[in-house]
Amino acid sequence: MDFLAIDFETANADLSSICQIGLVAFKDGEVADTFSTLVDPQDHFDAINVSIHGIDEGDVFGAPTFAEVFPELSRRAANSVVVSHTLFDRAAFDRASFRGGLSPIMCHWLDTTRIVRRVWPKYAYRGYGLGNLAQEFGIEFDHHDAAEDARVTGVILVRAMREGGMTLDECMIRAMRPLNPDAAVRITRTGNPDGPLAGEVAVFTGALSMPRREAADLAAQAGCEVEAGVNKETTLLIVGDQDVAKLAPGQEKSSKHVKAEGLIAKGQPIRILRESDFRALVAV
Repeated sequence: MDFLAIDFETANADLSSICQIGLVAFKDGEVADTFSTLVDPQDHFDAINVSIHGIDEGDVFGAPTFAEVFPELSRRAANSVVVSHTLFDRAAFDRASFRGGLSPIMCHWLDTTRIVRRVWPKYAYRGYGLGNLAQEFGIEFDHHDAAEDARVTGVILVRAMREGGMTLDECMIRAMRPLNPDAAVRITRTGNPDGPLAGEVAVFTGALSMPRREAADLAAQAGCEVEAGVNKETTLLIVGDQDVAKLAPGQEKSSKHVKAEGLIAKGQPIRILRESDFRALVAV
């Protein structure tokens, strides 16, 4: 749980017009260090932006420019996982760097909204703004202060990691997967009749560590018929390890998982396997 949370405030609609920077380093899931500074955007202030964050020309008089702060940003962010809530902060960083003719910083970016939307189904399509999440989780902060926004971004990511049973590396993978892996790809395969699992009918659900097509190919080579949905012919339900890990009381299972359990209760012989166990099985 080591990462750098970042947030920017801008002077106007131009994303490169950064007027405040907030960086909060997290170590083992806890705040370890905070850096915050006002920035002279060398640009005008729009009244709408000032009404949001309260920063104006007078506040940034004598403040360093983005180019002057850049070495400190680079020192802190280089080779780190840098997290922001939505892509706007990353875009602002890129635009300000381009405007100043500055070289890109080598780091790994993670948009925390992509994790929030995947861990908590109620926020999948709405309600995942930083202010709303902070209110929902009872987190007090000074919204639109860059350092405070960065801190809350990190706190929410840590909460999501714990809720979803994911490491930071697993979050990076999950963020790249579809919001609903079950609905994103419907793949079927005819099994190899000579395979060791010939006669099994397999269905995949949840976030897998490999593309769904590759998983289906692996199952088919082992002899499984691969179906898109659970039905009366299903004998194997293969669940992404992350999804199994987070199935604590009160957690939601996928519709396929729920349907499979319903059929098991009625006597259908369906075995539910973690993806890692399935991969070990076909490797035997």
